[in-house]
Amino acid sequence: MSDLRLVIFDVDGTLVDSQAEILAAMTHAFAAEGRAMPDRSDVLSIVGLSLDVAFARLCPDSDQAVQARLVEGYKDAFSTQRAQNADHGPLYPGARAVLDALAAQDNTLLAVATGKSRRGLDKLLERHALEGFFHSEQVADHHPSKPNPSMILTAMNELGVVQNRAVMVGDTTYDMDMARAAGVAKIGVGWGYHAADLLMPDILIHEFGALPGAVDELAGH
Repeated sequence: MSDLRLVIFDVDGTLVDSQAEILAAMTHAFAAEGRAMPDRSDVLSIVGLSLDVAFARLCPDSDQAVQARLVEGYKDAFSTQRAQNADHGPLYPGARAVLDALAAQDNTLLAVATGKSRRGLDKLLERHALEGFFHSEQVADHHPSKPNPSMILTAMNELGVVQNRAVMVGDTTYDMDMARAAGVAKIGVGWGYHAADLLMPDILIHEFGALPGAVDELAGH
């Protein structure tokens, strides 16, 4: 049996603090449709879902055409913001050092599982000089929305890693439910967009420096 282990990261709210960008892009999208912006808490509650599912939850009274326009308006606004302001969406403190440390371990593979599009993830990875850093990159273009386990199962299959050697790291209940459905361990982070007491992870961490130890405990050395 392979001794490889796999650490799968959510992106927004876990690796990257994109809250300001998300809220600004949402404001633009709703304004373009002449609609009132939802409450901040409602917007943050859907972070992590694929955009079509997210807007369907935010606007259950709207038809699919309106929801589709909101999706495109959001994507355009988000891309424009990132092109204009290189300081938006910073990595959380300690993230880069921990990623580097995990990547330096011969038996540890890294992956992302995100509700972002392929285009959105590519731009983010380029911004933070993380191109080629992850061995598997699972995006919303090719999978059902979280918490469907498709992203995790595909990453494990691509890399030949078994369930008890894989762990999901995320900040939302969608990440935890996805991991549970895939049969892998769950590490919740306390700095993201869902309340920590809702996550029900195997281990909850409050700083990035605690991640390597949590991975060792859940996925072995």
